[in-house]
Amino acid sequence: MCLSTAYKESNPDEILMEYVTAVKTEGENIILTDMMGEQKTIRGVLKYADLTGGVLKIQCE
Repeated sequence: MCLSTAYKESNPDEILMEYVTAVKTEGENIILTDMMGEQKTIRGVLKYADLTGGVLKIQCE
């Protein structure tokens, strides 16, 4: 299973969510779901996704 960590693009040290299993976009929102089924909605744009390396970078508004 490939899990990703979502980071804030402007501050790579700031983790938005770990163990991300799903990413969904709805308008200006990105909905992240982790392996426990917890969801987090972030207003922003997905700027980078490295699924092999498990990295997501989100530009937050």
